[in-house]
Amino acid sequence: MLSEQQSVNKKEIIYPESDGLPMAENTEQFKWIVTIKENLELLFADRADVFVAGDLLWYPVEGNNKIRQAPDTMVVFGRPKGRRGSYQQWREDNIAPQVVFEILSPGNSLLEMIKKLRFYECYGVEEYYIYEPDKVELTVFLREGERLETVEEIANWVSPRLGIRFDTSGEELEIYRPDGEKFLTFVELGLARERERQRAEEAEALLQQERSRREALEARLREMGINPEQI
Repeated sequence: MLSEQQSVNKKEIIYPESDGLPMAENTEQFKWIVTIKENLELLFADRADVFVAGDLLWYPVEGNNKIRQAPDTMVVFGRPKGRRGSYQQWREDNIAPQVVFEILSPGNSLLEMIKKLRFYECYGVEEYYIYEPDKVELTVFLREGERLETVEEIANWVSPRLGIRFDTSGEELEIYRPDGEKFLTFVELGLARERERQRAEEAEALLQQERSRREALEARLREMGINPEQI
């Protein structure tokens, strides 16, 4: 049982919702963070037990607000969707994010990335993805026991947890949903939606034209004393 002093000290611990660092250092990095996060949100939109977040501070250890990391994108299976100021693991059935993504910028140092790898390795991440847009270079780490090991062969790699496929054979990374549909940027999604709307309007216009022609023909037949319903 906690003593009264221990209880007071525990309540005094504050877990900040921001680390004061920018989410991205350039437009390309920001584009990829948003694209991956939002497409994963869309992919699991009908799964109430999958939580997806971008640049959210994750605190894995209760009572220690110094141990933390803010993945560019993280996916947690087994936790409900909803607003969070930070991901405090002890309040989440002690479930760690299973998948995390980091998008590199020129400002990321090797030491910084090594520290992130060790953090994710230590606190239970199963799949860790690092993408460097400038080089179209994807690095994949997969948990084997207590360690995150590099996946050597990543051509058309499919995430065991997410079911999405990665293709780095072109000028930039392409990611595909399990149904084969490509991850799209917000602009691309908007344009695709507009094209669908236009196609629907054109189909409705053609249908209306056909109705008008049919009605005109039926009217002409009636003028001739012919019941179109008996033809």
